[in-house]
Amino acid sequence: MDRMIYLSMAGAKAAMQRQDVLSHNLANVTTNGFRAELQAFRAVPVRGDGASTRAYGLETSIGYNDEPGPLTPTGRNLDVAMQGKAWLAVQANDGTEAYTRAGSLDVSGEGLLVMRNGMPVLGDGGPINVPPNSQLSIGSDGTVTAKAANQRPTTIGRLKLVTPETAQALSRGDDGLFRAPNGDLPVDPTARLQDGALEGSNVSPVETMVAMISASRQFEQQMKLLQIAQTQGQQSAKLLGST
Repeated sequence: MDRMIYLSMAGAKAAMQRQDVLSHNLANVTTNGFRAELQAFRAVPVRGDGASTRAYGLETSIGYNDEPGPLTPTGRNLDVAMQGKAWLAVQANDGTEAYTRAGSLDVSGEGLLVMRNGMPVLGDGGPINVPPNSQLSIGSDGTVTAKAANQRPTTIGRLKLVTPETAQALSRGDDGLFRAPNGDLPVDPTARLQDGALEGSNVSPVETMVAMISASRQFEQQMKLLQIAQTQGQQSAKLLGST
């Protein structure tokens, strides 16, 4: 009886945690550059006298799905999509360097090249200043060129593109941006991007919905086991009380 309660409780908790991750992924199915979060569980025995047969299922984060999302041509000169495993460096709200695959850029009122949410985009030497009344173009290597009226095009900077050494070398922060655990990554001169396009989310809505249905059924099964354990416990108490 006691073992059934422990197993059912651990299974129900794991199913709830899985639903949380799947719901978060599904909510970002239309977010540009979003990377689906992956999840796994491991069995951890309960320590203590008389509890050696009990085990909890604990969540183990194994990172994110690094497969590229679909590319959507936009024709906008400030929309860029990173190619391969490259990431774009930005300055997060806490002042740290972070990385993203979302490439919808704009020019702020202060004349800085920024993300649509206002975070400055980093170049090789920091944020990129844009001359007033300039038309921008971005090359495949990240070079940013500005052209004012009746003037020649001028290179004003180059987007900082980085490529992690391993697929899971970055960790996702609470702000949705990725960071390297051992400091800022160096510039990758071989990284390339495609202008006039945006990368979509790599979340598959169909697969995620099927997984959510499966997790919901698993949770229901665990709750039924808890109800069975409760019923059996009540019947056992009645038998003991009648003797």
